[in-house]
Formats: sequence, structure tokens, C-alpha cells
Amino acid sequence: MKKYILDDFEAIETRTSRRNYASQRIDTDLIEHFNERIIDYNHDSGLTISFLEDGSKAFNGITKSYGMFKGVRSLIVLKGPISDVYLKEKCGYFGELLVLEATKLGLGTCWVAGTFNKKDPMFKCRDDEQLICVIPIGYTESEATIGEKFIRKLSHRKSKTLDQFYKILETNQAIPDWFIAGIKAVMLAPSAINSQPVFFEVEGDKITIHTADKKSTDLIDLGIAKLHFELIAKGSFPLGNGAIFHKDHSDNTFSNAL
Repeated sequence: MKKYILDDFEAIETRTSRRNYASQRIDTDLIEHFNERIIDYNHDSGLTISFLEDGSKAFNGITKSYGMFKGVRSLIVLKGPISDVYLKEKCGYFGELLVLEATKLGLGTCWVAGTFNKKDPMFKCRDDEQLICVIPIGYTESEATIGEKFIRKLSHRKSKTLDQFYKILETNQAIPDWFIAGIKAVMLAPSAINSQPVFFEVEGDKITIHTADKKSTDLIDLGIAKLHFELIAKGSFPLGNGAIFHKDHSDNTFSNAL
């Protein structure tokens, strides 16, 4: 069992996209740990996630990474069956599980959907597979570099406010604290250029999660947001856009909170 320096909540709060990495190899025991996790997640999801110990060529040269990444060595490669209608959502969900695992162990990560060389032979897929995105993973400085802060400022739009993440469909409905806590966790979830495309609807004791699915990354972001909400609100979503949230404990439902 690995020694975590953070719990789930702390990992969600402290996780941030890192683009500058020490080029040293990740410790063998950590690589083995992630490979064990990946085996389990692939079994549960039907995905074919893999851990690439040296994927540095994917980010070599300004033309491939737009100068945004330095020192990248190891990558988590997120891919799966083309036939899976939930492929992107699953990659978001299980990829973020690995991101938070890395954060709890003191490693840096970053979601990358486009600014890398997808045609490199290291990313070759079977005919029935599709590569969705990658996650650089490795050792980073405790504080973001000036360059990382500058790129983050350029590439991120202003975050939405809490009340922009959900709509109440019944008038005068009280909202329990656990729901607000879950929404705050979703506010901290990574999304493409901080677009935050996910929103919730509340009608009585029914909570649904949605995305307009206009951008190629929206369903990835849906999977990520589902995980964040589940971890903090304590429950689960089935797969799919518009899915209904199921609370773990019957004595802590919306009905009993009103």
C-alpha cells in the first residue's frame, strides 16, 4: 500500500495542471503501483489504458507541444474500443482516478487532448481502438514555475460561479450541504481550456448531470466531473449524458434534507 500525502478531498483541492517536469524516471515501485491500478481500471471499464515509461518524443519540439511542456517523460495513455459509445466519458472518469492517485502520491499531471504527436508509433492502436488523450505524469517542483503560471493565464478562461453550475427546477426547494460540496468539487475539476461544460439540474430529489456535447472534449470533461462529484457527495452516476445521481445513504437524500 502506497503512503498517500493527501486524501481525496485534498487531492481535488490541490491538483493543478503541471507542464514542467523533472526528466528523471519515476520510481519503479510507483510505476508498478500505477500499472496495477490500470489493470484494475481496464478490467472494470473495458478500456485499454497503458502506462508509457518514456513518451518524451510526443512532446519534443515546439511544433508538437507549442512550447507548453518541458521535461515530459512518462505518460498515461487513454484509449479504448471505438465501438464503445461511452469511450470518452470512461477515459475522463478513469483517467481522473489516476490523476488524483498521482496527486495523492506527490506527482504532477496534466490532461492533454491535442498538443502532442498522436501519429508517433508509440501511440499505435489496434484497428478497433481509438486514442483519446494522454496524461503526462512525473516529478515537479512544489510550486508552479513562472512559465507555467503564464501559460495557465493565457489558456484558461474565467471560472464559472457556483450558481452557474446548477439549475433548480422546483421553486423554494432547499438544497443540502452535500450537494453544494459536490458542486464545489466539480468547480475544481480540470476541463479543456477551463471551459467547465458540465451543469446539473435538480428536480425534487432527482439530480442529473449534463453537457451540451459541442466540443470534442466535453464528454471527457463529463466523466471527470462525475468522479469529482461522486467522491465528495458520496454516491454514483450511471454512464451517459443526463445521468441521474444515486446517493449512497438512504438517510441522506434530498427528501430528508428539505
